[in-house]
Amino acid sequence: MEDVVALTQELIRRPSVTPDDQGCQMLVRARLQAGGFAVESLRFGAVDNLWARHGQQGPLVVFLGHTDVVPPGPLTAWTSPPFAPEIRDGLLYGRGAADMKGSVAAFTLALIAFVKRHPDHPGSVGLLLTSDEEGVAVDGTVRVMEILEGRGEHIDYCIVGEPSSNERLGDTIKHGRRGSLTGTLTVHGIQGHIAYPERCDNPIARALPALAELAATEWDRGDADFPATRLQFSNIHAGTGADNVIPSRLEAVFNFRFAASITADALRQGVAAILDRYGLRYDLSWRLSGQPFLTREGPLLETLTESIQAVTGIRPQRSTAGGTSDGRFVAPFGSQVLEFGPLNGSIHKIDEAILVADLSRLQAIYEDVLERLLVRQWPDL
Repeated sequence: MEDVVALTQELIRRPSVTPDDQGCQMLVRARLQAGGFAVESLRFGAVDNLWARHGQQGPLVVFLGHTDVVPPGPLTAWTSPPFAPEIRDGLLYGRGAADMKGSVAAFTLALIAFVKRHPDHPGSVGLLLTSDEEGVAVDGTVRVMEILEGRGEHIDYCIVGEPSSNERLGDTIKHGRRGSLTGTLTVHGIQGHIAYPERCDNPIARALPALAELAATEWDRGDADFPATRLQFSNIHAGTGADNVIPSRLEAVFNFRFAASITADALRQGVAAILDRYGLRYDLSWRLSGQPFLTREGPLLETLTESIQAVTGIRPQRSTAGGTSDGRFVAPFGSQVLEFGPLNGSIHKIDEAILVADLSRLQAIYEDVLERLLVRQWPDL
């Protein structure tokens, strides 16, 4: 327990705001190399990535995580400095404590302990870390996955250490994620004096009915695994700064979190059909951040469920709620992908924290998963 807490504290002390790793991965690398792992650093642009593996055969079980964190916000709002870890009342405080340096420490030490007990274990175990998860995520996990698949290193089972738990450690496994599609819309009009609207074309008046319909449209009804697809506006802007001028354009940004029952192409076509029906003159660009994915019943979901129950006494529920994770870059290669980690109530907030006692339980769960998947399931490999 002291080791996993100490390693988490060491990681928190490094102010690794995206995409600057600040030496976090070198700290983990030294631990893994001492434990017998083959480790390589893969840097793309300003992003650091780490790939570590022990074993040459399949199946390959990988823990996936990130060492970058979001900015801490106003430092004076923190009870203690965000990059000076402090334990108070059973909680370890610091930026990244829950998202996700606690998980990184836990599965690093779980891997080392497992290999120490089973130096000739069946299959292979690995760790993939990036410093680009909280940012644009173009030079991180997605790039490493291309390299691994290109040289025939296929990940069979992947556990992402994102903070998945809600009220108690172990109450929730994320067994999939919705897709994310962002649209940036510009509606064009004709600028002019507000007292002469007949000489102008007001993009605000034209666009509002269409935007209201976009927000009210039922895109699908979801299914047993995914909630209904939803469109949410994150920004709407128009105006010149003067109260007597009709502007020439309105800009709006919106996002779909979409289920597996609908495609990104169908959403794009649906939006265009609504905008065209209102006769708008517009430009529309799209950014697809990730496709939905789902891991159904299988060895990984069954094993992780059993390990959580064995350590915590809780049988976790399954969920696809929440934002995206780097699991979206692994799942398309046919890997079973699950997310499991600590409580998520304080992530990205001032005074982010993790329960100290949960760190040792988290390590124990990760170790138990490796035991069940590689030693108990295929004892003769």
